[in-house]
Amino acid sequence: MGDTKILKDGFQLGIIYLLILYATIFIPALELLTIFVLPVPFILFAARYGKKPVVVFNIILFVLVLFLAALLSIPLTILAGFGGTLIGLGIHAKLTPYETWARGTLGFVLGLLFIFLFIQLVWNINLINQFNLAVADSVTMSQEMLQTIGLNLSTNELDLIRQQMLQLATLVPVFLVALAIFLSFVSQWIGYRLIGRFDKLRLRFPPFRDFQLPKIIIWIYLLAIIFTWMELDPNSMLNQVVLNVVNLAALLIVLQGFSFIFYYVHVKKRTKVIPIIAIIVSILFPFIGLYLIRLLGIIDLGFSLRERIKKTN
Repeated sequence: MGDTKILKDGFQLGIIYLLILYATIFIPALELLTIFVLPVPFILFAARYGKKPVVVFNIILFVLVLFLAALLSIPLTILAGFGGTLIGLGIHAKLTPYETWARGTLGFVLGLLFIFLFIQLVWNINLINQFNLAVADSVTMSQEMLQTIGLNLSTNELDLIRQQMLQLATLVPVFLVALAIFLSFVSQWIGYRLIGRFDKLRLRFPPFRDFQLPKIIIWIYLLAIIFTWMELDPNSMLNQVVLNVVNLAALLIVLQGFSFIFYYVHVKKRTKVIPIIAIIVSILFPFIGLYLIRLLGIIDLGFSLRERIKKTN
């Protein structure tokens, strides 16, 4: 009976995945929504049956995709399979929502790296070179537009703009991780809702105000900041690693800062307009807003601000 149930669920979820995959490939712009839904069949199967069955499920589904779908479906299936499987296994192991989220993020990072390599090796498209060409075209176009209104930039100014834009290419790992964090969160949330509906399990993320990073993050961030003060070779691997660590740690600390604002509003029973204003200001004025939120996250992490607020409440 157990094996029959596994086969039945595997067949049904496999068909659902293939239908979503075909819709993603053949209906324009739908991938903006389905990219979050593609991992769900893997999440449901892994959450119900665990490691060995979901490995078999992945292999069979990948083989089917190779024969039945377009070339584009291979990287999409790898992405959904890695991310969805690790989220589902986290649920099966009864890990906390944030631990499950971290595992899912790792799975999506691996999937995105596979897509990155797939594009370069199979389609022979070097994304970094394409980005560099786009930067060169953008700088040239901007220069021509400025000239039409009577503004001329010096060669040094143009080179500075070009170097700053090209530096974004070194932050590809940060962009991949940030995208993986977002993909994992939304897919896990959808998985929770469906598991609650079909399997009658109450799974949910704890309130965002309870989000807490380990204190080691702040030390990693500060150590990376110290490295940025050294005169490192801009083209060296160490410099690229330092830049990515700084930006990724800063992103996480910003989340800590926003979480603290929600916590403060909840504990002090302040108006809920405060976190909304903080988010809007950060979007409209990111250089000032995000800097202040990051500073708040550092203070919260370094000085246990929440414990102090709890004691004085």
